[in-house]
Amino acid sequence: MKSIQSRLLIMLIIFIILPYFLSVLLIYGYTKKNVERYELASSHDQMQEVSDHLEQYFHDMIHLPYILYRNADLFRISENDFENSTYSNPLVIEKALKTFYLMRREIRQVRYYIANEENSFSVYNAMISTRKHQPDLLKLASIQDLVNSDQNFVIEPPHQIQNYTDAAIIPQSDKTMVLTIHHKIIDVLSNELLGIITIDIDMDEYTRISDRLIQGGEESAFLIDSNGLIIYASDQDLIGKPIPADLQSQINQEEIYSDDGDIILSRTLPGPLEQWKLVKITPSEFLFNEVRQTAHTNIIVGVGVVFLGLLMVVIISYKITRPIKLLSRKVRKIEGENMDMDVLFDDQREDEIGHLEKHIKGMMDRINLHIEREYKLEIENRKNQFKALKSQVNPHFLYNSLQSIGAVALRSNSPDVYKYVTSLSKMMRYSIRADQWVSVQSEVDYIKAYLELQMERFRTGLSYSIDIHETILDRIVPSMILQPLVENFFKHCYEAGVYEAHLRIYGEIREEHLYLVVENNGPSLTDVELKTLREKIYTSDDEAYSHEHIGLKNIHDRLVLNYGPGAGIELDTKDGQGFSVRLMIPLLSKEDEIHESSVGG
Repeated sequence: MKSIQSRLLIMLIIFIILPYFLSVLLIYGYTKKNVERYELASSHDQMQEVSDHLEQYFHDMIHLPYILYRNADLFRISENDFENSTYSNPLVIEKALKTFYLMRREIRQVRYYIANEENSFSVYNAMISTRKHQPDLLKLASIQDLVNSDQNFVIEPPHQIQNYTDAAIIPQSDKTMVLTIHHKIIDVLSNELLGIITIDIDMDEYTRISDRLIQGGEESAFLIDSNGLIIYASDQDLIGKPIPADLQSQINQEEIYSDDGDIILSRTLPGPLEQWKLVKITPSEFLFNEVRQTAHTNIIVGVGVVFLGLLMVVIISYKITRPIKLLSRKVRKIEGENMDMDVLFDDQREDEIGHLEKHIKGMMDRINLHIEREYKLEIENRKNQFKALKSQVNPHFLYNSLQSIGAVALRSNSPDVYKYVTSLSKMMRYSIRADQWVSVQSEVDYIKAYLELQMERFRTGLSYSIDIHETILDRIVPSMILQPLVENFFKHCYEAGVYEAHLRIYGEIREEHLYLVVENNGPSLTDVELKTLREKIYTSDDEAYSHEHIGLKNIHDRLVLNYGPGAGIELDTKDGQGFSVRLMIPLLSKEDEIHESSVGG
């Protein structure tokens, strides 16, 4: 049996969504044809305009050398022997060629070849070169075709600029691509070849004209000469190369469609660029881009219509079930022991849902109260344990220490009494503030005072070493974390009669951790005893360990409470050759240390 929600959804699809998207498809097809028709008309107009501008531009450049015919002196030098001519003043040629060079800003280089002398002059950057004898110039293919033809000019495809006279006026760094026009200078009366003027022009101007065909980065255009070489292309890597074979077979018609839907327009240029072709290729993706955007907009609107329809279905079909869904969502929030009080229950409702929310809210309040009470009890228990450790000033130790100081006083009137009293006072003063964060230096000073009193107590040479680098001494740590370990040394070594044991205290920083180690080479533990000791220290059950190891347990728990699970102590028997306790403390930043110190103080 279908639900009301599914029935409403089917009606929405049949009466709203399906007709809407059918209308979008019809509008898309109609708009696509109109855009295609408009684009073709616009492209034809662009082709005509660009063709006229290119024709005019090349007409000006090709006929520019005719201006030289107005220079009678230069014309006579070309007719007569240069060496014996009365008009052979070099200033005549220099002035004429410089003037010609500066007539158009796109001219990069000019070469003037005098046929009867087979000499050439070139102008680059408004500088004229020395005369260069070039007897083989007329044998070049492009020049030879020009001389043997009825044309007065020939155009070479774009190429890198060349040094025509080998004069040092063109720097090697100049890699400009230029279009070269060779023009014959002839005697009008005798039709005799007097010389050849060669003009190198950069491609900026006619490229700017041709770029008008391209409306976006997706379109491409080509200017192809009569030999099938590319004079201009939107892809500059193709300039100067033969036209691709697949495109050559398509440009013979004025307007065609390629297999992938692209429109290819081709136009043969008139005038001086006879048999040249101007080609424009418009990809279908670019051509119908606006149409697709319109269709996408309509689809987005359709999606909005669908969303509104679905919203209507939701409002109608979920009006009754919505409160149950909200209650289920609230219950899921408190799953997994997440008892945050930010879950708001509506206990003002008068129906069954309100009754359930009221009872769940009361249950959460009781659970949170229980958790808070247990948490406070746990914290209080930890505080009591810490206070018990701080208050552990061993009465037996104080008694023995005072007895030793008294014995010294009775034996001799020695200043050592003052030293031991001072040591004891330092220890008492330090233990009074044992709940603070202190530097490692303070902890070491406390240990030294403790060792001085113990040496007097046992009246024997004490072998110990403290090796902590000065960079570690400034680190902030919880107080009273080393003294219990040193006290265990005397308890398990000296009090047991092992006086030759050596106590070593050292520190190191390795892998983002500070390690403080207290070890000795006295009595050790068996593997079973070590395992039992570790289980008692690392257990989370406060009742699982005896008071015999409360010092080690308390140090470990304090480090974990203050630094997290990455901190604690490690125990080692040194292969049965003693006992070692290593404190692992994650490194804090200087700001964290200052903060912890201020909190502890």
